Amino acid sequence: MNIALIVFFLSFISIFILRIPIALGMMMTSIFYFTIAQSPAAEIAMTATQVLTGLNSNFILIAVPLFVFMAQVMNNGKITEMIFKFANAMVGNRKGGLGHVNVVASIIFSGMTGSALADASGLGLMEIKAMREHGYDDGFSCAITAASATIGPIFPPSIPMIFYAMLSGASIGALFMGGMIPGLLVGFALMIYIAFIANKRNYPRGVKIAFRDAVLLTVKAFPALFSVIVLLGGIYTGIVTPTEAGALAALYAILISAIIYRALGWKELVNIVLATVKTTGILSLLVGSAFAFSYIVAIEHIPDAVANLLLTVTTNKYILLLLINVMFLVLGMFIDTMAITLVFIPIVLPLVEALGINLVHFGVVITLNMMIGLSTPPFGMLLFVVSGISGTSLKTVIKEIFPMLLVLFAVLFLITYVPWFVMVVPNFLGM
Repeated sequence: MNIALIVFFLSFISIFILRIPIALGMMMTSIFYFTIAQSPAAEIAMTATQVLTGLNSNFILIAVPLFVFMAQVMNNGKITEMIFKFANAMVGNRKGGLGHVNVVASIIFSGMTGSALADASGLGLMEIKAMREHGYDDGFSCAITAASATIGPIFPPSIPMIFYAMLSGASIGALFMGGMIPGLLVGFALMIYIAFIANKRNYPRGVKIAFRDAVLLTVKAFPALFSVIVLLGGIYTGIVTPTEAGALAALYAILISAIIYRALGWKELVNIVLATVKTTGILSLLVGSAFAFSYIVAIEHIPDAVANLLLTVTTNKYILLLLINVMFLVLGMFIDTMAITLVFIPIVLPLVEALGINLVHFGVVITLNMMIGLSTPPFGMLLFVVSGISGTSLKTVIKEIFPMLLVLFAVLFLITYVPWFVMVVPNFLGM
């Protein structure tokens, strides 16, 4: 290891110890490396050109602000309210009904936004409030909201999968379709746990909604539910690309929020655009910094070193998948999901390809892995979101989330070692 590389590693570790924003930290780390390495100006200019060219040629990145915008529209219009009422009509009459509603609503909302944080902050407030009013424990209400929000980026569409596709070259359409069954498995597994805990704690059974009222709620919610068909139907039929589908779904969300539900005016639209620009700016800075960081990782052959290190432990791909899963789960306890995606996935991709692991399968597995990290103490972002919007102490939420994490781990283990659950839909569609 040369001095520049040692400083590179020490700087990277320091940004987490000092809690420096990850985008700024990666930028500083890259600058330190190039300064100490005494790289010629021409080489630095070439690096900058490669970074900018790489960003400009990744048209799929345009889908990210479109999905962010759509999530903002969904949360500011009446769409989230319609989804919640529809889910309540479908499964709310069961024992612990509002817990089941929480999960079903998350699955539906997942098919619109592809964001766990949008799910937790939008639907979450409504779900936690309703569960609190019906006698559910605050800790349980917050924990199931966080756990069910992990479905967001697994069930299509998915913002993390867009970044993974950019890094790996895997088909974004195949990744989206590959996430469908795993997303449903997570929802089903959580609903089994809810049924168990509802009986144990005697949580209330929801009010049975009359058939006529259920039909009326379905009709009212249909425009919102149809956005899933617009999004996934467009991708499945090949009429539009995932990026174009994001634009189409965003436009559709505006139309139904403004015209049908009359919940979106010019003032709200301006605020949504500003919020989207702010989020996109943060993500753009993160992506740009990560490209420079990844360039250094590549020229120093760090992925090869990591691959050789792991291969000295074992050459069995199933054991290596376990090691990679454990490594990413530990990273998820301390590091932001986007940082893991942009920094650490490129390091393990050469090993994954060398072992003959399907990139679509691995992409869905690692996305679920990182989403579990969002709900894992001590720094899981979803824990802070649900704690903040509900006023419940973080300690109470963490106590309730642990059994749910075991449920999520079980699904992660299943899709890791039974690729059929991921690949059956893409293979059926010929992707």
